[in-house]
Amino acid sequence: MEKNPPEKSGSFACRSSDHLIINNNNNANNPEPTTTPTVAEQQIPSSSPHQSTDVDPKPEESPTLNNNNNNNNNEDNISQEELLADSENKTEEEDSSDLASNITRLSEDIDRFRTLLSSTTVDDQNPPPNPPEIPVSIENFVKFVEADILNQDSSKEPEKWLQDSDEGPSLLQSIDRIWKLTNSLGDFHFDPQYAASLNRTGTVLQKAMSFLEEEFRALLEDSRSCDTEPIVTNPKTKKQGSFSDHDRCTLPEPGSSGDVKFPGYTPEVVSNLNRIATAMISAGYETECCQVYSITRRNVFDESLNKLGFEKISIDDVQKMQWESLESEIATWIKTFKRCITVYFAGERKLCEAVFSDFPPVSASLFSNLTRSVIIQLLNFAEAVAMTKRSAEKLFKFLDMYETLRDLIPAMDEIFFDESSAELKSEISSARSRLGEAVVSIFCDLENSIKSDTGRTPVPGGAVHPLTRYTMNYLKYACEYKDTLEQVFLEHKKIDNNSDAESDTPNHNSQTVQTSPFAMQLMNVMDLLDANLETKAKLYKDLSLSYIFLMNNGRYIMQKIKGSVEIYHLMGDTWSRKRSSDLRQYHKNYQRETWGKVLACLRDEGLQVNGKVSKPVLKERFKTFNSIFEEIHKAQSSWVVSDEQLQSELRVSISAVMIPAYRSFLARFRQYLDSGRQSEKYIKYGPEDIETSIDELFDGNPASMVRRRT
Repeated sequence: MEKNPPEKSGSFACRSSDHLIINNNNNANNPEPTTTPTVAEQQIPSSSPHQSTDVDPKPEESPTLNNNNNNNNNEDNISQEELLADSENKTEEEDSSDLASNITRLSEDIDRFRTLLSSTTVDDQNPPPNPPEIPVSIENFVKFVEADILNQDSSKEPEKWLQDSDEGPSLLQSIDRIWKLTNSLGDFHFDPQYAASLNRTGTVLQKAMSFLEEEFRALLEDSRSCDTEPIVTNPKTKKQGSFSDHDRCTLPEPGSSGDVKFPGYTPEVVSNLNRIATAMISAGYETECCQVYSITRRNVFDESLNKLGFEKISIDDVQKMQWESLESEIATWIKTFKRCITVYFAGERKLCEAVFSDFPPVSASLFSNLTRSVIIQLLNFAEAVAMTKRSAEKLFKFLDMYETLRDLIPAMDEIFFDESSAELKSEISSARSRLGEAVVSIFCDLENSIKSDTGRTPVPGGAVHPLTRYTMNYLKYACEYKDTLEQVFLEHKKIDNNSDAESDTPNHNSQTVQTSPFAMQLMNVMDLLDANLETKAKLYKDLSLSYIFLMNNGRYIMQKIKGSVEIYHLMGDTWSRKRSSDLRQYHKNYQRETWGKVLACLRDEGLQVNGKVSKPVLKERFKTFNSIFEEIHKAQSSWVVSDEQLQSELRVSISAVMIPAYRSFLARFRQYLDSGRQSEKYIKYGPEDIETSIDELFDGNPASMVRRRT
């Protein structure tokens, strides 16, 4: 009874009916398999079945197939009995339609033949005269492999050929035998028969490698478990990139709930990739394997970067970009760079090491080349940004980029730890240095901005000057980067020991302790601002208003410094005490300049004539007081003191000197004026009216005094 052909399976042996056709053709070419000598029968002479009793009982060593070489190792000799038994088994198996057994037998034949070839000494100058004859099983095996590869091209389950099977060797194992057989045949390339077989196996090997290359690419492209990755949006942090809002991008640590596994291959897929890569590289197709891996993985990286919003932008485009657009691109760059270092590169290194575990140098080279291309793309953007036109508003984003490159150094050291990464680290350090130099340049331009503010129009009401607000807000936000700025200035600022002597405004804040370069720069800015404000104060025709202007701006500066621990620490106690002393002096000067004339009207001097109070002089004194006070009230109620504490301090100090003096003056001299209309004509205000009027000063709204009954 005929045996039914076996069903298809994932093993190499049972693929399709094409294999049966090949097997039948082989049988047709060998109608009498029992009479066809096997490899062993062709090459190994038979030994006598009987041995003389006079002969040494030690068995005689069998000669090898190569008559020119004797092998003294009994384990390497193939006995005649074993080879004859194999020949008989082969005859029976060739009649069988069981492809699994057939390919298993052919594989064993290949292994034995390779062992036979390896025992034959090859010398190009003196080749063996009769190399072992190539058995027909070689061609049969090659046909099986070639047919199986063609069958796999249209297979609906392309990974089955990778699976091990009890029914027979997998296709990958057969391909492994093909390249090993090709190498063995190559040692006898001088023989025409071997040259023909070498050409045949080489052709099939190339087809096999093309097949593996496509399967390798397909696994890399289509087997990722995460096709999309979430875009991580982070809340705003404390530091601000502009005076209103500034996002500093932070990302969750790898492994957190907001993270995704990268690159997203299952362990089974990684194992299959490893087996294919090992087979290709072992067969001498390292270049093709690495090229597929590099191109495919770089495409995946580009896709991931695009999903994060980062696109490749040329240096020219960066230079032409409006700041609002560039600011957004910088935020995306920061997010992308952090994700590459903390997630993508770490995952890519693990993938490289797993896929090319048998070839560490290949793994290191692939990872280095891939990450280098990505990092260079990111660094090109950073350097293009550093080359843009300097402006104060760019400082904070530049600092964000600088911090990103600096803070990720530990993570980069964990990823790029071999010597091949030294150049890459140098590139990163170079980009950080360029950003640092740009930061120093931008911050130092603040001095030029203060010097160039030479407007001749005074601020109405002696209010805080816009230059003061801008400078102090700028410094406040800048000093939130205090540690970074100190590092940047220490590394990139060239300090001139004579800078204080050559400065437009002498630095009165020298301290015994050593001052950092950034602190010195900050003090220079403050000295320049003080000098500029003193110049602007002289624009006011009213000296009292100039003191109000200096008090307003001085108080604003002090409030900003006290509100920032970083600035206060940099400026020091000495500077702060001197600034407070200056403010008190401005206050005294204002009070003397404004209210000294009013208080002069309330003095006793000049009121008596011949020892008696002169009514005309007294009346004139009251008229003068009323006129001066009304004029001050009208003018200074329109002046501006926006700081409530300073406003209250001024009003309280004025009332403290005015109310007691006025009340005392009224008490002493009111009786000398006739009651009725004459009294009301000269004594227009009572102490309460004066106090109310004082409380209306510095509101920024001109007001007229309202007379109240006393």
